[in-house]
Amino acid sequence: MPTLVAPTIPIRSAEELVARIRSGGRALVAMSGGVDSSLVAALAHSALADGVVAVTLAGPAVSRDERSRAEHVAASIGVSHVILEANPLSVAGYRQNGADRCYFCRAVETSALREFGATRSVAQYLDGIHRDDLGEDRPGIRAMDEAGFLHPLVWSGWGKAEVRVEARRRGLPNWDQPSDACLASRVAHGDPVTVELLAKVESAEALVAARGFRRVRVRVRAGTARVEVDPSDVPRLLSEPLASEVTAEVGRLGFTSVTIDRRGYHGVLPASPAVP
Repeated sequence: MPTLVAPTIPIRSAEELVARIRSGGRALVAMSGGVDSSLVAALAHSALADGVVAVTLAGPAVSRDERSRAEHVAASIGVSHVILEANPLSVAGYRQNGADRCYFCRAVETSALREFGATRSVAQYLDGIHRDDLGEDRPGIRAMDEAGFLHPLVWSGWGKAEVRVEARRRGLPNWDQPSDACLASRVAHGDPVTVELLAKVESAEALVAARGFRRVRVRVRAGTARVEVDPSDVPRLLSEPLASEVTAEVGRLGFTSVTIDRRGYHGVLPASPAVP
């Protein structure tokens, strides 16, 4: 699959972006609890008022914290907000967790969103993809494109930096929220994704976050777990007795071993080795 190349486009103003959205008619915004899609929801609400609905997808790979954050942000914007169930685990390609897992996930989700939008006479479907997302192969973006979703932040030439500036200016409560991803992103490619495993990951991350860590990832591979926090927080997590308490608590969820990554948050586990 060829690598996506970010187009060279001018940086447009928030006013131009609002006008662009207004010209497209009734809108549905696929809104997670993240700042990117939240900002699009805020801009669409400025453009269309009651002519926009923000939809947050709920399923086994969406944490309760993300769903709650989306509800809170939508309320702060004043935009109409709906929680919509979509379960990509119904698709074998997603459960098998290959490198194209995100494609199958987004295909299921966009189908649910478009079916819902058809009942609301939606004319345009918007997401939070921005310029910085286009520099690598993203199967999920391919699925969004195939479903006819528009990327207002890409049109405006905005990357994460511009998004945070505008989100802060508009007073969005999650303007500085660390970037997140679905729970399935914690599972090494090649390990099957199951409801039970996703629940374990969510519980493990909640245990660590409850200790006061702002960003937490629990990466899993072949039954093992690796805990990541922000690099600046690693010394505290490694201190005793906290390190032993955290590894024991996460281990009791059913992982065969638990380690703390001394590098801190940095990326995904490599794929699990093939089983002969």
